[in-house]
Amino acid sequence: MRFPCTVVFLCLALAGCPVVATPEQPAKTDQLATAGLQADVDILQRAYETLHPGLLRYNTPEEMKAHFASLRRALDHDQSRASVFLALSQFAATIECGHTYANFYNQSPAVQAALFKGTNRVPFYFRWLDGRMVVTRNFSSDKRLQPGAEILAIDGVATSQILKTLMTVARTDGANDAKRIAYLEVQGNDDYEAFDIFLPLFYPQIGRAIALKVRDMNGVAWTTSVPALSYEQRLSFRPKAAAGSGSPWQLTFPRQGVALLDMPTWAMYNSTWDWHRYLEGVFARLQARHVRSLIIDLRANEGGDDVGNVILAHLAGRDLTSPDYLRLVRYRSVPRDLLSYLDTWDASFKDWGDKAKPYNQRFYRLTKYDDDARGTVIDALSPRFGGRVFVLVGPTNSSATFQFAGIVKSQHLGTLIGQPTGGNRRGINGGAFFFVRLPHSGLEMDLPLIGTFPVVAQPDAGIDPDIRVATTIKDIKEDRDPELEKALSLANAQP
Repeated sequence: MRFPCTVVFLCLALAGCPVVATPEQPAKTDQLATAGLQADVDILQRAYETLHPGLLRYNTPEEMKAHFASLRRALDHDQSRASVFLALSQFAATIECGHTYANFYNQSPAVQAALFKGTNRVPFYFRWLDGRMVVTRNFSSDKRLQPGAEILAIDGVATSQILKTLMTVARTDGANDAKRIAYLEVQGNDDYEAFDIFLPLFYPQIGRAIALKVRDMNGVAWTTSVPALSYEQRLSFRPKAAAGSGSPWQLTFPRQGVALLDMPTWAMYNSTWDWHRYLEGVFARLQARHVRSLIIDLRANEGGDDVGNVILAHLAGRDLTSPDYLRLVRYRSVPRDLLSYLDTWDASFKDWGDKAKPYNQRFYRLTKYDDDARGTVIDALSPRFGGRVFVLVGPTNSSATFQFAGIVKSQHLGTLIGQPTGGNRRGINGGAFFFVRLPHSGLEMDLPLIGTFPVVAQPDAGIDPDIRVATTIKDIKEDRDPELEKALSLANAQP
């Protein structure tokens, strides 16, 4: 499994200097001193300028200098940890890298408890459709908040303004705004949802009672007040894996001769479940049942481990080579003065040694994961699935699933259905990470270490599906899944 894969370790198209939106300051408890905050910026700037492969992918050196200067101005006074977290998040967004951010899961337990676990979550799931916040599932006692209802304002703030504000912290690669918007939806796909965390940080007046202005599909508007959900309540509504299976994936057979493999995550790094064996069993079952069409649903899947390589190995019937992207790093070994601030799970990231070959004045070419003379290679596996393949994709796919979609399309291994992916065809950063621990604020910033760069110039965009299908408010109201319905209709048709 040598194809570049970006690990999402529990785990923006902004020009110029970041615009730091300052929330109402809480009472002066937990105030962090200016001198320490400036020292943290020194550490962060040194680490990013020395080690980050994508720092200048979408920014000039002058623009990055301005972004760091803007961060320093935002942190030029004593302030709360919440305010610092927002400033760091807005700074990270200017790098336009979907894997560079103040990672919720990599913060200390104390920071997670203080900033992420309040009783201040909206009591519904929703999607953003054409800039409109549309309810997809209601958890409140107000039964009028049915799927398809549009939230116009929250505690007196227009949802259009909320989206505009939260876009300043949304992470993505390059100008891929669709990913940023999908990142700000709440669908129960993660333990921590970005919207749940950032909404009360920007608008601290939002608390245990949430005032809503709502409009139904008939154009009738009303106001209501609903109790906020706690962090634990939010988690309680998340879909549960099949009891005792250990698997986050589900294989079903919705039609005769048609299989559906639902894969909401590929983050397997901390799992003891043998997913390699599971996938081998999946393809054996497809063969035994004479399945003619396979649908793989990746729409909720940001990425994770290189699961896609194993799937591709069962689909292709031949070894796959993908020489179109280079793997580049900024360093051969980490400067000693930075080591005490960097955590990771693999000590080899600190010193690539002779696996990092000089490439140009800025980069080394990393050969640790792609030593094959043919380029990056995925070796074929059996049993092979020789039927038709349909992959449901969308803007959440921005890491390993983005790369998987790209290979499926370029190698003609299946049909992509849905919306354009996240990620970026100009390349993404990831594969290995340091977690930069800022000692004075007590906050963490993710630092991806491997940049993939195309050999041939590519557009600043994700991967377009072969067949575009858009979900409408009417679809949500009627509990329809038009993307899956399209895939099923094609899968059921005679080839």
